[in-house]
Amino acid sequence: MFRFVREAFRDIRHTGSVWPSSPALAKAMTRGLGDLRGKRRVLEVGPGTGPFTERILRGLRDGDHFDIVELNPVFCRELERRLVAPYRKRKPRMMVALHQAAIQEAPLEGPYDLIVCGLPFNNFPPTLVRSIFRRMMALLREGGELAYFEYAGVRTIKAPLVGERGRRQLKGVQYVGESLRRRHRGKRELVLSNIPPAVATHLRKSEATPAKRAPETRKRRTAPA
Repeated sequence: MFRFVREAFRDIRHTGSVWPSSPALAKAMTRGLGDLRGKRRVLEVGPGTGPFTERILRGLRDGDHFDIVELNPVFCRELERRLVAPYRKRKPRMMVALHQAAIQEAPLEGPYDLIVCGLPFNNFPPTLVRSIFRRMMALLREGGELAYFEYAGVRTIKAPLVGERGRRQLKGVQYVGESLRRRHRGKRELVLSNIPPAVATHLRKSEATPAKRAPETRKRRTAPA
């Protein structure tokens, strides 16, 4: 807890909160794991100190593969010490890998069945948000689920405080989210038992739409001269 609060105040842009996510939010974000059958491939992006990580680890089965991507070196060390290393010791045959990197640069191989993302998108410029989602969607299998969250009403609360440029950025992030929900059958879930209340969004990657064939053009017959 102390490490999370300290890192949050040191780098609020990338942490996005001064309080770890609640068990209720962790349950909402990872619900899709239980719906998957067979061997599952799971990716977590931006775990912080690991409230979602801990729940995912508890739900893993033999044969599953779990990758974790975290940019903050302090959080990486905490995750390794408190969660990942003890889990590997208990279950040495399980594949759990922790990568200290930005998601755009992490050495990952998809496809994943489930991606859980805790990044604070409303703190980022829209270009970065689009880049992150583009990478995650590329790593997600068709029909797979991507879960992310934001705090309820966060853009309304921030808008009066961030100036005109900041408001344009927030509107751009909102547009990215709305576009993703339309394209990938997005569903939203309000989680009141969190500080502050949060909205978990679940995207189901739509199957690729086959490219439309260009209409064939008939060759015009010309009469002999």
